[in-house]
Amino acid sequence: MKSRVLEMLGTRYPIIQGAMGVICNPQLVAAVSEAGAFGLLATAFAQEPGTVRSQVQATKKLTNKPFGANLFIMNPMTPEFAKVLAEEGVKTVTVSGGSPKTLIPLLRDLGMKIIVVVPTVGVAQGAEALGADAIVAEGAESGGVQGLKGVSTMVLVPAVVDAVQVPVIAAGGIGDSRGFKAALALGAEGVQVGTRFIATKECIAHATYKERIVETGDIGTGLVDMGRFRIRALHTQLVEKMIKGEKGPDNIFTPAAMEAAWVKGDLEAGVLPAGQVAGLISSVFSVREVIEEMSGINMG
Repeated sequence: MKSRVLEMLGTRYPIIQGAMGVICNPQLVAAVSEAGAFGLLATAFAQEPGTVRSQVQATKKLTNKPFGANLFIMNPMTPEFAKVLAEEGVKTVTVSGGSPKTLIPLLRDLGMKIIVVVPTVGVAQGAEALGADAIVAEGAESGGVQGLKGVSTMVLVPAVVDAVQVPVIAAGGIGDSRGFKAALALGAEGVQVGTRFIATKECIAHATYKERIVETGDIGTGLVDMGRFRIRALHTQLVEKMIKGEKGPDNIFTPAAMEAAWVKGDLEAGVLPAGQVAGLISSVFSVREVIEEMSGINMG
């Protein structure tokens, strides 16, 4: 019998590709969906609705399988992005980066399924009360944007499973079949995976970014203070300066900085987000190879 997450996503496997900013290129998203998981476009750094529409349309040219998008609440254009996604036929979105209180009614009116990313049990309960269809319980070992109060995946996932009635999807520290099975054992009905998909052939991340992930060890990431939130990123000279207080967060987390660092490999322009799971990644594989290994099934 299909899990509730599979029924919601319309996919073969309950694996969601995380929203990885400017490197969530249509080729990557389509490859994830074609391999039986759920590809996810990112809108956090988009500045106008036309960009979101073009990304969706480019992805639809590459796959007829279901895919979704992440809506980042801190972006003031998010409500407009939601309308574009609905117009283009995107049926399921993840929501992160703040309180979904004002966004969920709009998404409900647009007929979308809503998956809210949360860092704590209290936030999960609040999201369920607001009408979330599912919860991503994201542990503090995950890459990218972090809240100021972190809980590990091993503790957070079962705690959220016990606290809510909607399906729970685990995120943070999951990069292979062992993490996938562990998440299911904790009570999750699916997983969201980010860092592992950066180190894939289809991702447009610069080779330097991928090499840093492959080369890093278990303590190869750190938390960078951005004021309202933190970012877990690979240790680079820039990150070390920020952790020591020698460099401030100005102009580090902007579309231009992310483009320069993530896509062009300029390690002085911006940080390289990655989860602690980078310490378990030793090769750059294709998306299909990652999903085959994670699911434990050769899909042919």
